[in-house]
Amino acid sequence: MTDATIQTLDTPDGPFTVLEDAEGRVLASGWTDTVEQILGRIADKHRPERIVDGRVASADAVDAFYAGEVEHAMQVPVRQFGTELFTEGWRQLRLIPAGAVLTYTELATSMGRPDAVRAAASVCARNAPALFVPCHRVLRTDGTLGGFAWGLDVKRALLERESVGTTALV
Repeated sequence: MTDATIQTLDTPDGPFTVLEDAEGRVLASGWTDTVEQILGRIADKHRPERIVDGRVASADAVDAFYAGEVEHAMQVPVRQFGTELFTEGWRQLRLIPAGAVLTYTELATSMGRPDAVRAAASVCARNAPALFVPCHRVLRTDGTLGGFAWGLDVKRALLERESVGTTALV
């Protein structure tokens, strides 16, 4: 991979930075304005050689998400690098509709590996294009938030924005 574009957008949850490849696919994104944090979500061998500041194609989908049209983000193309299990996990995450949540156990089952709950948690933890692959829609079995690379306050805000009724938001 050679070139990529990066842009930081202002959102109600703080600065949101998106890194896209030359084909407009999101490689990594998150609630930070630090390029190094975004690059840290991608393995060294998959990082772009050159990054330029510019407008990313997904900026309109981010704006739409924060305007209440949350499903636009699910239409944005992403590029992720992982095993078949991880690839299936990320695919399953994109199938969780806004306003719904899965537990890590349910995610493992949807991946075809009901006993792989730790792997399901790793799928979420290693999800580089946050928001566009909604790992924030996965909770612990007891309904609590669990983890989130960008902080539990952001995860809670995203779920509230999507009107998810859960005890985890208390």
